[in-house]
Amino acid sequence: MNFNIQDLSGTFSTFDIVVSLALSFVLSATIGWVYRLTHKNVSYSQSYVQTLVTVGMVISLIMLVVGSNVARAFALVGALSVVRFRNAIKETRDVGFIFLVMAIGMATGTRFYVLAIAATFAICLVMVVMSKFNWFKLDVQRQVVKVQVPPDADYTDLVEDVLIKYCKEFELVSTESVRSGALTELYFTAQLRSGKKPGELIAALSEVNTGQRVSVLTGYDQTDI
Repeated sequence: MNFNIQDLSGTFSTFDIVVSLALSFVLSATIGWVYRLTHKNVSYSQSYVQTLVTVGMVISLIMLVVGSNVARAFALVGALSVVRFRNAIKETRDVGFIFLVMAIGMATGTRFYVLAIAATFAICLVMVVMSKFNWFKLDVQRQVVKVQVPPDADYTDLVEDVLIKYCKEFELVSTESVRSGALTELYFTAQLRSGKKPGELIAALSEVNTGQRVSVLTGYDQTDI
Protein backbone atom coordinates (compact mmCIF):
# COMPACT_ATOMS: atom_id res chain seq x y z
CA MET A 1 0.00 0.00 0.00
CA ASN A 2 1.36 3.37 -1.01
CA PHE A 3 0.97 6.22 1.50
CA ASN A 4 1.50 9.61 -0.03
CA ILE A 5 1.73 12.20 2.76
CA GLN A 6 1.83 15.72 1.43
CA ASP A 7 2.75 18.70 3.60
CA LEU A 8 0.95 21.82 2.44
CA SER A 9 2.87 24.17 4.74
CA GLY A 10 4.80 25.38 1.72
CA THR A 11 1.74 27.31 0.54
CA PHE A 12 2.79 30.05 2.98
CA SER A 13 6.22 30.96 4.27
CA THR A 14 7.54 30.82 7.82
CA PHE A 15 7.69 34.61 7.73
CA ASP A 16 3.96 34.75 6.95
CA ILE A 17 3.20 32.47 9.91
CA VAL A 18 5.33 34.41 12.36
CA VAL A 19 4.13 37.84 11.26
CA SER A 20 0.43 36.85 11.13
CA LEU A 21 0.37 35.20 14.55
CA ALA A 22 2.59 37.81 16.21
CA LEU A 23 0.64 40.73 14.77
CA SER A 24 -2.71 39.17 15.64
CA PHE A 25 -1.46 38.67 19.22
CA VAL A 26 -0.28 42.27 19.58
CA LEU A 27 -3.41 43.77 18.05
CA SER A 28 -5.79 41.46 19.97
CA ALA A 29 -3.94 42.24 23.21
CA THR A 30 -4.32 45.94 22.43
CA ILE A 31 -8.05 45.43 21.99
CA GLY A 32 -8.09 43.53 25.29
CA TRP A 33 -6.43 46.43 27.10
CA VAL A 34 -8.89 48.88 25.57
CA TYR A 35 -11.77 46.64 26.72
CA ARG A 36 -10.32 46.61 30.25
CA LEU A 37 -9.79 50.38 30.20
CA THR A 38 -13.33 51.19 29.05
CA HIS A 39 -15.17 48.58 31.13
CA LYS A 40 -17.31 50.24 33.81
CA ASN A 41 -19.57 47.54 35.23
CA VAL A 42 -18.95 44.80 37.79
CA SER A 43 -19.14 42.01 35.22
CA TYR A 44 -15.48 42.25 34.15
CA SER A 45 -13.95 38.84 33.41
CA GLN A 46 -10.23 38.21 32.99
CA SER A 47 -10.91 34.96 31.14
CA TYR A 48 -13.08 36.83 28.62
CA VAL A 49 -10.23 39.22 27.78
CA GLN A 50 -7.79 36.34 27.48
CA THR A 51 -10.28 34.64 25.18
CA LEU A 52 -10.38 37.75 22.99
CA VAL A 53 -6.62 37.47 22.44
CA THR A 54 -6.88 33.75 21.75
CA VAL A 55 -9.76 34.17 19.29
CA GLY A 56 -7.81 36.76 17.30
CA MET A 57 -4.84 34.40 16.93
CA VAL A 58 -7.03 31.38 16.13
CA ILE A 59 -8.91 33.27 13.40
CA SER A 60 -5.57 34.36 11.95
CA LEU A 61 -4.45 30.72 11.88
CA ILE A 62 -7.71 29.63 10.25
CA MET A 63 -7.33 32.24 7.52
CA LEU A 64 -3.77 31.03 6.85
CA VAL A 65 -5.08 27.47 6.50
CA VAL A 66 -7.98 28.46 4.26
CA GLY A 67 -5.98 30.76 1.99
CA SER A 68 -7.77 31.04 -1.34
CA ASN A 69 -8.97 27.42 -1.34
CA VAL A 70 -12.79 27.48 -1.48
CA ALA A 71 -13.16 23.76 -0.74
CA ARG A 72 -11.00 24.10 2.37
CA ALA A 73 -13.10 27.07 3.51
CA PHE A 74 -16.33 25.06 3.27
CA ALA A 75 -14.71 22.14 5.10
CA LEU A 76 -13.68 24.41 7.99
CA VAL A 77 -17.15 25.98 8.15
CA GLY A 78 -18.65 22.52 8.46
CA ALA A 79 -16.18 21.50 11.14
CA LEU A 80 -16.70 24.66 13.20
CA SER A 81 -20.50 24.52 12.91
CA VAL A 82 -20.61 21.69 15.47
CA VAL A 83 -19.21 23.99 18.17
CA ARG A 84 -21.82 25.33 20.57
CA PHE A 85 -21.31 28.04 23.17
CA ARG A 86 -23.81 28.37 25.99
CA ASN A 87 -22.19 31.13 28.05
CA ALA A 88 -24.44 34.19 28.08
CA ILE A 89 -22.88 37.47 26.96
CA LYS A 90 -23.29 39.86 29.90
CA GLU A 91 -23.09 43.09 27.88
CA THR A 92 -23.90 43.91 24.27
CA ARG A 93 -20.53 45.69 23.88
CA ASP A 94 -18.81 42.35 24.57
CA VAL A 95 -20.22 41.05 21.27
CA GLY A 96 -18.69 44.02 19.46
CA PHE A 97 -15.24 43.23 20.86
CA ILE A 98 -15.58 39.59 19.79
CA PHE A 99 -16.39 40.64 16.23
CA LEU A 100 -13.52 43.12 16.29
CA VAL A 101 -10.87 40.55 17.22
CA MET A 102 -12.34 38.17 14.64
CA ALA A 103 -12.06 40.83 11.93
CA ILE A 104 -8.47 41.64 12.97
CA GLY A 105 -7.61 37.93 12.94
CA MET A 106 -9.07 37.63 9.44
CA ALA A 107 -7.08 40.65 8.25
CA THR A 108 -3.76 39.40 9.65
CA GLY A 109 -4.41 35.85 8.43
CA THR A 110 -5.01 37.09 4.91
CA ARG A 111 -1.90 39.31 5.19
CA PHE A 112 -3.68 42.67 5.13
CA TYR A 113 -1.26 43.89 7.78
CA VAL A 114 -1.61 47.64 7.28
CA LEU A 115 -5.41 47.34 7.26
CA ALA A 116 -5.34 45.32 10.49
CA ILE A 117 -3.13 47.86 12.28
CA ALA A 118 -5.08 50.88 11.03
CA ALA A 119 -8.46 49.33 11.88
CA THR A 120 -7.34 48.31 15.37
CA PHE A 121 -6.09 51.74 16.35
CA ALA A 122 -8.98 53.59 14.69
CA ILE A 123 -11.71 51.49 16.31
CA CYS A 124 -9.95 51.36 19.69
CA LEU A 125 -9.61 55.15 19.59
CA VAL A 126 -13.35 55.44 18.95
CA MET A 127 -14.08 53.14 21.92
CA VAL A 128 -11.82 55.14 24.25
CA VAL A 129 -13.31 58.48 23.15
CA MET A 130 -16.90 57.23 23.58
CA SER A 131 -16.06 55.89 27.03
CA LYS A 132 -14.15 58.98 28.19
CA PHE A 133 -16.76 61.49 27.07
CA ASN A 134 -19.72 59.24 27.93
CA TRP A 135 -21.31 59.48 24.49
CA PHE A 136 -24.99 58.61 24.05
CA LYS A 137 -25.68 58.62 27.79
CA LEU A 138 -29.34 59.13 28.59
CA ASP A 139 -29.73 61.16 31.79
CA VAL A 140 -33.06 59.65 32.76
CA GLN A 141 -33.11 57.94 36.13
CA ARG A 142 -36.10 55.66 36.61
CA GLN A 143 -37.26 53.92 39.74
CA VAL A 144 -39.09 50.69 40.37
CA VAL A 145 -41.87 51.22 42.90
CA LYS A 146 -43.32 48.20 44.69
CA VAL A 147 -46.39 48.78 46.86
CA GLN A 148 -48.53 46.31 48.82
CA VAL A 149 -52.16 47.32 49.26
CA PRO A 150 -55.39 45.62 50.35
CA PRO A 151 -57.18 43.93 47.41
CA ASP A 152 -59.46 46.85 46.71
CA ALA A 153 -59.49 48.99 43.58
CA ASP A 154 -59.84 52.15 45.68
CA TYR A 155 -56.35 51.60 47.14
CA THR A 156 -54.87 51.26 43.65
CA ASP A 157 -56.42 54.60 42.72
CA LEU A 158 -54.96 56.19 45.87
CA VAL A 159 -51.48 54.87 45.01
CA GLU A 160 -51.73 56.25 41.48
CA ASP A 161 -52.83 59.65 42.84
CA VAL A 162 -49.62 59.76 44.92
CA LEU A 163 -47.52 58.76 41.92
CA ILE A 164 -49.11 61.52 39.83
CA LYS A 165 -48.07 64.04 42.49
CA TYR A 166 -44.47 62.82 42.91
CA CYS A 167 -43.58 61.45 39.46
CA LYS A 168 -43.23 62.93 35.99
CA GLU A 169 -44.44 59.67 34.53
CA PHE A 170 -45.14 56.15 35.70
CA GLU A 171 -46.40 52.87 34.32
CA LEU A 172 -47.99 49.85 36.01
CA VAL A 173 -45.82 46.85 35.14
CA SER A 174 -47.52 44.02 37.02
CA THR A 175 -50.06 43.18 39.70
CA GLU A 176 -49.60 40.16 41.96
CA SER A 177 -51.60 38.57 44.74
CA VAL A 178 -49.59 37.90 47.92
CA ARG A 179 -50.25 36.38 51.34
CA SER A 180 -52.91 34.04 49.97
CA GLY A 181 -54.88 36.92 48.48
CA ALA A 182 -54.83 39.09 51.59
CA LEU A 183 -52.78 41.75 49.77
CA THR A 184 -52.13 42.92 46.24
CA GLU A 185 -48.59 43.88 45.21
CA LEU A 186 -48.29 46.59 42.55
CA TYR A 187 -45.13 47.12 40.50
CA PHE A 188 -44.57 50.47 38.76
CA THR A 189 -41.74 52.01 36.78
CA ALA A 190 -41.57 55.72 37.48
CA GLN A 191 -39.48 58.85 37.01
CA LEU A 192 -39.46 61.17 40.01
CA ARG A 193 -40.14 64.86 39.56
CA SER A 194 -37.21 67.25 39.97
CA GLY A 195 -36.55 67.87 43.66
CA LYS A 196 -38.54 64.85 44.85
CA LYS A 197 -36.70 62.15 46.77
CA PRO A 198 -37.46 58.42 47.08
CA GLY A 199 -37.94 58.80 50.84
CA GLU A 200 -40.68 61.38 50.31
CA LEU A 201 -42.45 59.08 47.87
CA ILE A 202 -42.27 56.20 50.34
CA ALA A 203 -43.71 58.33 53.14
CA ALA A 204 -46.61 59.47 50.94
CA LEU A 205 -47.39 55.92 49.79
CA SER A 206 -47.26 54.62 53.37
CA GLU A 207 -50.06 57.03 54.29
CA VAL A 208 -52.47 55.50 51.75
CA ASN A 209 -51.65 51.76 51.83
CA THR A 210 -52.59 51.06 55.49
CA GLY A 211 -48.96 50.72 56.54
CA GLN A 212 -48.08 47.84 54.22
CA ARG A 213 -44.69 47.32 52.60
CA VAL A 214 -43.37 49.95 50.16
CA SER A 215 -40.10 49.71 48.19
CA VAL A 216 -38.42 52.11 45.78
CA LEU A 217 -35.45 50.80 43.79
CA THR A 218 -33.10 53.11 41.94
CA GLY A 219 -30.39 51.27 40.03
CA TYR A 220 -28.61 49.10 42.58
CA ASP A 221 -29.83 51.16 45.57
CA GLN A 222 -33.04 50.26 47.36
CA THR A 223 -35.02 52.37 49.80
CA ASP A 224 -37.46 50.26 51.73
CA ILE A 225 -39.98 50.53 54.52
